[in-house]
Amino acid sequence: MEAKPVVVGVDGGPDSIRALEWAADYARTVEAPLVAVTAFDLPTIYGPYAMVGWESSTELENQARSMLADAVRNTLGEDALVDQRVIRGHPAEVMVAASGDARLVVMGSRGHGGFAGMVMGSVSQHVVSHARCPVVVLPHQDHKTS
Repeated sequence: MEAKPVVVGVDGGPDSIRALEWAADYARTVEAPLVAVTAFDLPTIYGPYAMVGWESSTELENQARSMLADAVRNTLGEDALVDQRVIRGHPAEVMVAASGDARLVVMGSRGHGGFAGMVMGSVSQHVVSHARCPVVVLPHQDHKTS
């Protein structure tokens, strides 16, 4: 029976990069596979000009795939063994779904668009409350002083 994976959410922000590093170290320690997950979705906008200037679903998926590949390569190296998954949907729901088959979910405390002063972002709060496995949320670091 194959070991359950360590799943890490990656959005390209500094907290998710730290989560990727931590998850990779942990996965090596427990000899578990590492799965890096990026979620993307089309923005919800209404009105006659809703789609003017917005990329298509395919373009957004390609951008997400490129960001994830760059994050893994730049953080863990060219030869890192990481199952990279790009999934359409809200990040919180994508990560909760991924928790169903995981031994552990790892996330940064704030996403790429986190509001200053928040202790923990809404996605990580939702995942902590609804995940089907243990969750590690790495604390936010003030990147201006570190």
